[in-house]
Amino acid sequence: MGLISAPLDYIRNSQVWNSIFRHGVPRDRRTRVMAIMSNVFLHLHPVAVRKSGIRLSFTWCMGGLTFFLFLAETVSGVLLMFYYRPVIEYAYQDIQDLRAHITLGVLREIHRWGAHAMIIAIWLHMMRVFLTGSYKPPREFNWGVGVILLVLTMLLSFTGYLLPWDQLAIWAITVGSNMAKATPLVGAGGPFAKVMMFPGTDVPMIHAGSDARFFLLAGTFVGENALLRFYVLHCVFLPLIVSVLIAVHFWRIRKDGGISGPM
Repeated sequence: MGLISAPLDYIRNSQVWNSIFRHGVPRDRRTRVMAIMSNVFLHLHPVAVRKSGIRLSFTWCMGGLTFFLFLAETVSGVLLMFYYRPVIEYAYQDIQDLRAHITLGVLREIHRWGAHAMIIAIWLHMMRVFLTGSYKPPREFNWGVGVILLVLTMLLSFTGYLLPWDQLAIWAITVGSNMAKATPLVGAGGPFAKVMMFPGTDVPMIHAGSDARFFLLAGTFVGENALLRFYVLHCVFLPLIVSVLIAVHFWRIRKDGGISGPM
């Protein structure tokens, strides 16, 4: 044993080891706190949690399940980016190849069904938070962050719906984007759009070439510009915002006392 422990002790006392591992094995509350607070992956989690927070129930860990599905969607989505081309000449055929040939169609179905499961999980999580009163002080800020994450999750699903570039996707996005025309103030067909004119002229400030629908589609119809814009929103812009807000969400859970208990 001495021949083995001596080299291990030398490694543990080396400068390289101590630069990576600031603390030894956590054996009491103080060392557990130090180990968690000094770890980039663990510092978001509390040192201790309530028994009610980890007790098995019908809505147990829906927030954690949503986060797990987001990670699965991120990994599968990055892998799909190697095979998918966001141009109208190849988009539909690339999806068909992903369904029939590439990775035996499993990768695309993981991403597709994972998206459906994520929508269900986040709605169940929001319902649980509401029914247990977990939005009340001091958690009202985190409730707001959660509502924003819910909206962004729906937008992720909406932007990804166009990427298969089939008739169902094109007409579904056409109907969905037409709703943007009714947006108050920034929609060409929405409230107050007709009264918003440039001073001293009859030229409207908001029209079909500058309203919310045009901004969403990068044009006046669902075409190649819309496909590219939805691809960038779905693969880069929205996931980055969601990642930042998830970190804030977890951080505030810890700062607000950990996982909320029953009413």
